[in-house]
Amino acid sequence: MKITKTAVVGNVESNDLMIIVSPGEGLTLNIESSVYEQFGSSIEAIIREELAKAEIRDAHIQVEDKGAFDFTIRARLKTAIRRAQ
Repeated sequence: MKITKTAVVGNVESNDLMIIVSPGEGLTLNIESSVYEQFGSSIEAIIREELAKAEIRDAHIQVEDKGAFDFTIRARLKTAIRRAQ
């Protein structure tokens, strides 16, 4: 799939996250999280897994996390990808 426009999903309240998906060359991922030291690798793995499932290879992904659960990360990213196509 191809990202053709920028999409913003979510918000920066407690237990949620905001994801911005925009077109790019190659895959770049920028994660800012209040729990990055504890869960940063898990957050990144979830995002990369969902991008692989959607066959996204060229995009810029910006994540601002405030302690979101795994299922919230997946849902927000899937929605952002759909909106950005």
